[in-house]
Amino acid sequence: MRYRSVLTLFFGILAAPLLCAAPAQQTFSDWQVTCNNQNFCVARNIGEHQGLVMTLERSAGARTDATLRIDYGGIDAPITKEPPIAGRLLFDGQPLALAGERWQITPWHLVTDNTDAITSFLKNIQEGQSLTLQGSKGTISLLGLKAALLFIDALQKRVGSETAWIKKGDSPSLSVPPAPALKKVATANVAPTPLTHQELNDLLDYGTWRMNSSQCSLDPMRRQVRVSALTDDKALLLIDCEAGAYNLVERAWLVSREKPFAARLVRLLLPFTPDNGNDEMELMNAAFDEKTRELTTLSKGRSLADCGVSSRWRFDGQRFRLVRYAQEPSCDSWHGPDAWPTLWVTR
Repeated sequence: MRYRSVLTLFFGILAAPLLCAAPAQQTFSDWQVTCNNQNFCVARNIGEHQGLVMTLERSAGARTDATLRIDYGGIDAPITKEPPIAGRLLFDGQPLALAGERWQITPWHLVTDNTDAITSFLKNIQEGQSLTLQGSKGTISLLGLKAALLFIDALQKRVGSETAWIKKGDSPSLSVPPAPALKKVATANVAPTPLTHQELNDLLDYGTWRMNSSQCSLDPMRRQVRVSALTDDKALLLIDCEAGAYNLVERAWLVSREKPFAARLVRLLLPFTPDNGNDEMELMNAAFDEKTRELTTLSKGRSLADCGVSSRWRFDGQRFRLVRYAQEPSCDSWHGPDAWPTLWVTR
């Protein structure tokens, strides 16, 4: 299953700096760009790359913090016997020269955060067709790269400034607005009192009643009930409800820890509207991390888990608030959930 791209910030708008940036994700031919609520942007080639991927990251603001990397590998194709890639890269069929002193070069990874090296490299390749790997099928299509770079320039409001990658101008770097303030999500209770044996048994019995009373299609023999202490007076109740080939949908309640139990259905409300227009998330493959005190979800686009949506939520005493949201719409065997580009981050 392939997730559609989300574009919640119009490309052409170059208005005054925003107090809170809207996340954006867009595809330009063979390039995908993701920018989060900090206006931190990540672009990479997608599609039939055969494990050869160029990734470009850039932070918002006057500083020219950026990183460019070329990697050879993939989530299901570890490289073990391939020769180093540095001397095998071709640009439109011709050998590609790199300024060695400005790049960190290892056998299957090339990385630079040098501003001049990145600017020069992008200027040289942006009108080309592809980077290929001699003796391999690895291909970095450059179709859409220039549009992706312009999208980042526009979103970070660099167009017309000396820091722009595409439409440079005379405006100084200080004319570029800084990143919005990073939002903080409070924690209700760092270390609640653990559930007693009696509390746990009573809550599991209540959860079993809830499970049997809920309209769920999952075979009752496969359903599970999980209980975790949230605060000294509230617990989280998770019940398996629906199942697909590689996703499990849960229902969750906030439940008082003492009888008579009072329960309220958990709703995960996003602080932005994604491409599907629904700002309420399903609890898919949900789990509660006892160490971080966070509720996590993982919606897999396919069994390989190379695409989909992952999120983390923190309970603030009243409800769960979004801590992190990452989405990878391209199912191209490149990376797993921990490396998916973020659309929302907090502290």
